[in-house]
Amino acid sequence: MTGSIAAERISTPQADDPMAVRVEGLGKYYPGRWRREGVWALRDCSFEVPKGRVAALVGRNGAGKTTLLSVLSGLLTPTEGVARIEGVDLTRGRRGARVSFVAQDKPLYRRFTAMDTLRTGADLNRVWDQDRALRWLHRFEVPLDRPCATLSGGQQAQVSFALALGAKPSVLLLDEPLANLDPLVRREVMGELLTDVADTGMTVLLSTHIVTELAGVADYLLLLADGALRADGDLDDILEGHRHIVGPRADTPPVPGDVLHARHTETQSTFLVRISSPPTTLAPPWTVREVTLEDFVLAHLDTTTLRETTA
Repeated sequence: MTGSIAAERISTPQADDPMAVRVEGLGKYYPGRWRREGVWALRDCSFEVPKGRVAALVGRNGAGKTTLLSVLSGLLTPTEGVARIEGVDLTRGRRGARVSFVAQDKPLYRRFTAMDTLRTGADLNRVWDQDRALRWLHRFEVPLDRPCATLSGGQQAQVSFALALGAKPSVLLLDEPLANLDPLVRREVMGELLTDVADTGMTVLLSTHIVTELAGVADYLLLLADGALRADGDLDDILEGHRHIVGPRADTPPVPGDVLHARHTETQSTFLVRISSPPTTLAPPWTVREVTLEDFVLAHLDTTTLRETTA
């Protein structure tokens, strides 16, 4: 279930902390079994997410996204490092941290109706807003009196969302939340979540593979690869600091900066470059164009930081 959980040691929230999430040197190690070596699912991970933001957590399968969300939700204990939600040190207990987590498989009690599920949420959470949870279910026309096992995958997802929001979280963690929803409902769900963020100041940390659907939704980026953080920060600032440089075949672009990715044909080269002062125009035959979120993410998730391919 969602919401706060009692702990022997209590860490007090810091109301004046501008960051909703602070992670410092976080690592999670899974020991090996039967002669198999152990593996670090996360290692030396540090970042901050300001309050009231919608942060996209992106990365390949196995990058550590679910492990990170499980640590932030309190379901996993980190091997090293510290994670804080609104100033509450999760290694000392979650009491005082208002966190809700919607897992990728969205587990529900199959025999419970949607209404039974909300009643259980009210019983298990110290803070609960039944009207808020019911509004979500009514908005998406989810029947309240049918067992969850008889609901469609999309309807079950909406029950999970309602349960999470009913706990009135200050931080909402979502692991692939749109997987069971059709494209139209995906857009409606994200629109409702953005309204909730604007109305309540809630912070959302959203893990997804659907990078194209993050445009206009996320305003902060966390990019994981092989259990390590590769990039983080304000999304507009990140994209503004990068450009595609396109021109004749060349080993390097005609502008200073760090080349993150390069693609070559027999006659043309395309470079993704991190530039302190992006140019608006270049001398022909070179051209410059802006970088999309998908461009940036795919470049970082390539098998190497700088890779040459021939089409």
